[in-house]
Amino acid sequence: MSGHSKWSSIKHQKGVADAKRGKIFTKLTREIIIAVREGGSNTEANYRLRLAIQKAKDSNMPSDNIERAIKRGEGTLEGATLAELVLEGYGPGGAAVMVEALSDNRNRTVQEIRAVFSRGGGSLGDSGSVTWLFDAKGLITVETDGMNADELTLLAIDAGAEDVNPQSGYVEIYTRPEEMEAVRKALEQNHVTVHSAELTKIAKTTVSLDEHAALQVLKLLERLEEVDDVQNVTSNVDFPDDVLEKYRAQAVK
Repeated sequence: MSGHSKWSSIKHQKGVADAKRGKIFTKLTREIIIAVREGGSNTEANYRLRLAIQKAKDSNMPSDNIERAIKRGEGTLEGATLAELVLEGYGPGGAAVMVEALSDNRNRTVQEIRAVFSRGGGSLGDSGSVTWLFDAKGLITVETDGMNADELTLLAIDAGAEDVNPQSGYVEIYTRPEEMEAVRKALEQNHVTVHSAELTKIAKTTVSLDEHAALQVLKLLERLEEVDDVQNVTSNVDFPDDVLEKYRAQAVK
C-alpha cells in the first residue's frame, strides 16, 4: 500500500508491548466503555462496540472483564469519565506522528505526551497539523505459517480488501473501515485464522529518514505507546528492514 506505515508491523514482529507491560486489558476496557457511551450496549447497532469486543476476545480478555466494561459504559458500574483525544506532532527528521488517547484527565495526558515528544527530540503540534496526512483503514493481520501468501492475497481481495501487504511470516490486509468486519468473516469462513483486526490510521505518503533519525523515531513511538492513556500511535516514516533489525536488537539487550 502506498503510504504504508510500518509501526503496526514493528509491534507485531517484536511482540505486542502492551501485553508485556500488562496494560492491554486496561486499554481494551477503555475502548469498550467509550464505545458503549457513544453508541449504546446493543452490539447489533453499535459497530464500534462490536469491533472493541472482538479485539478484546482476540487478546484473550476474560468475558467477565468485557461485561464489566460494558456495564461501566452503561453507567450501571461506577468508573471515571473518559474523553477521547487525538494529538498530533512531529518527531526527529520531521516525522509526522498521530497519538490517539482515552483519558479521565485531559490536561495530565496532554502534558505527559508533550513531555515524551520533547524528550524524544520532537514537539507536539496544533490540531490538524498532521491529520491530513493519514487515512482511516481497517487492518487485518494473518500469520502465514503453513499458508500460501499468494492464495491468501487472492482470498482477501475476493473478500473485498483494498490492498494486501505481505511481510515476513504474516500478511497485512487493508480494508475500508466499514468493510473490515465483512472481510474478516469471509477470511474465517475460508478457514483463515485472523491474528488481529483493528481500525488504524495509515499514512497517504511516507518519508525516509537516515538511520540515526529513524531509530530516534522508533524510540519515540514506543515511549508514546507506554503512556497509560495512549491507545494507538502511528507515523508516516518508512523504516528500512535493516533499521528495524537494529532497533529490535537494541530492544532485547
